[in-house]
Amino acid sequence: MDNQDQSAVAGAPSPALDDTPALLRFRDDAPFESPIAPLADFLGGGNFAAVRVDPGENARDLIPHLGRLKLIEVAFPKFRDGRGYSSANILREAGFTGEIRAVGDVLVDQIGFMRRVGFDSFAPDAPLDPGVVQATLDRYPYVYMKSADGKTPVWALRHG
Repeated sequence: MDNQDQSAVAGAPSPALDDTPALLRFRDDAPFESPIAPLADFLGGGNFAAVRVDPGENARDLIPHLGRLKLIEVAFPKFRDGRGYSSANILREAGFTGEIRAVGDVLVDQIGFMRRVGFDSFAPDAPLDPGVVQATLDRYPYVYMKSADGKTPVWALRHG
């Protein structure tokens, strides 16, 4: 347990009480603002345009419904849980062009890899500095394999 003094510093502004995660987007369209249904409710026949996929749920269940979806949230309750990467990649390979948002314990180190598999927005539990995110994305200009982001692998650049 951290025993540091957590009292406010005299004259310092109070922290914001809004605990809604800050949204980081790499899309040109407006953010989707309607309710987001759990996968079971969506598949149960609800008339939703947004759905949330939790770890252990099968993103392939959404493939017949991709045409009516605008947003798919993929939950990351712990940064160590990589199942969401597969979900995003499956959805992009199936042709989904809507927004795929990573939600939860998303770390800045993961953003580049998440972008590669198809995530285009992020709602991390802890705020991310946009400058640090951009520096992370710019760090490695070349990729080694094909993925959902469409970047040309370095081997193809070398050998045409």
